[in-house]
Amino acid sequence: MEEKYMKQALKEAQKAYDKLEIPVGAIIVKDGKIIARAHNQKETKFDTTKHAEILAIQKASKKLNSWRLIDCEMYVTLEPCSMCAGAIINSRIKKVYIGTMDEKTGAVGSVFNLFEDYTFNHKPEFETGILQQECEDILKRFFKDLRKIKKTKNEE
Repeated sequence: MEEKYMKQALKEAQKAYDKLEIPVGAIIVKDGKIIARAHNQKETKFDTTKHAEILAIQKASKKLNSWRLIDCEMYVTLEPCSMCAGAIINSRIKKVYIGTMDEKTGAVGSVFNLFEDYTFNHKPEFETGILQQECEDILKRFFKDLRKIKKTKNEE
């Protein structure tokens, strides 16, 4: 079941890729139904807070008419950063499924772990490595393509 939903998050990541955004996608599921989908939009919206997780939380909150996303699960292609991990905690998401880890800015186990290492009023469960290879591949491909685009622009 986790792979089915992570494939949907990967579709969102591809939308980001197509817009030259870092390809991260997130979906939120409640009672077996996807209630929110989002992808990174930092570059297109000129806003550092437009991460896939934040946008998905906003959409799910609007759909449920509540900031409390109790009994909801998030599927995200890349380990959340500290901003997103904090939003996940505060929104009371039950569990987060992570595709691949982020060794530079990850806040759910790579650099540090907001979900486990601190005493907050809510501790989301989490599972890593869901379609890890596919989640890593889209990021590697994106940065390889981005380097080619930058090189071409510099040569002009």
